[in-house]
Amino acid sequence: MSGSEIQAATPGRLADQGHETTGPEAAPAATGRLDRLESAAEELARLLDDAENHRLRALPFDDLRQLARLYRGQTARLARLRDRGGDSDRIGHLNSLCVRAHGFLYSARQRPHKRHTIGQLFLSALSGTGRLQLLAWAIMGAGAIVGYFLVLLDPTALYALMPGGLGYDTGQIDVLYRSAEAREIFLARDSTAAAHNAIFGSYLFANNTRVGIMAFATGLLFGLPTVLLQFYNGIMIGTISAIFLRDDQAITFLAWILPHGIPELTAITLCCTAGFVLGRAVATPGRSTRSEALRRAGPTALALFITSVPLFFVAAWIESFVRESALDTAPRFAVAAVGAAILFAFVLFLRGRGDHDSAEIDWIDGLIGESDSRA
Repeated sequence: MSGSEIQAATPGRLADQGHETTGPEAAPAATGRLDRLESAAEELARLLDDAENHRLRALPFDDLRQLARLYRGQTARLARLRDRGGDSDRIGHLNSLCVRAHGFLYSARQRPHKRHTIGQLFLSALSGTGRLQLLAWAIMGAGAIVGYFLVLLDPTALYALMPGGLGYDTGQIDVLYRSAEAREIFLARDSTAAAHNAIFGSYLFANNTRVGIMAFATGLLFGLPTVLLQFYNGIMIGTISAIFLRDDQAITFLAWILPHGIPELTAITLCCTAGFVLGRAVATPGRSTRSEALRRAGPTALALFITSVPLFFVAAWIESFVRESALDTAPRFAVAAVGAAILFAFVLFLRGRGDHDSAEIDWIDGLIGESDSRA
């Protein structure tokens, strides 16, 4: 009980102590004060009965505000009665009212657990990790900037930074960097057989999912390997960009990489976010043990990883059937625009959902804070 609460209720001290006063007006004043206190307790009981019958959020706002104000006043009164040896029956009755009011008011302040459906669990995981997702994107962006400028400052860095998955050896990398014709051949658009595309897509899906699993699982090591993996992903993007964003092949390169890059990088970022969730639980478990913190963080991290799997599939499909095709630049950019629009719309949806959840939680804080200021 704070000092401000006790001080705010000081005018009722004589009535709660039951001290007698002298003078013709003292007894009626004390009796009137006691009647008002009992009336406040009865009003609190009535509001609690309404809350139990109609649920807290169904009550009118004025009743909710009055319930919060009465709760604060009656808890201060209960503390004074206990300190000064008031009537035990009155203390017991008032204590039961305060316990009931506390259960309604303060349980409403706790964030509801999204356990009703699997869909709610996934949406909660996505909307509740926004800052960690931004951190993952920022780490990738920093890596891309570093990789880009390393190549610009020292082209020999290509040999160390160029991903071997592209199938180029040292000589071919050097030719690709120095020859516009080699870059044009690399970005050439030729139709390929559907069977080849299917096999290639399967390989891409398996490889990208393996990278995602590494980023997710290594989060257990305080999240440090996850940070390094995400940073290296950014370095690879910056390295490849430094090769192609130097001449008239820049637009062709963007049309080559953006359609599959948007879902693929989003999926990798979600896996890294899942790793950060695990790493945070290990590094800062709070008052819980690390095993308990991991147990609580596990569903969120797993939901983020599972969400990335369909994105990896979409990215592999686009990379094998759109990138490895004869489609012109405009249709490729159209595919990228659709992917970006879907991603942006989903982010707005999650943001609106987060604001709605915050409003559901914070409305009662405003009531309690308002009653505090008036106490």
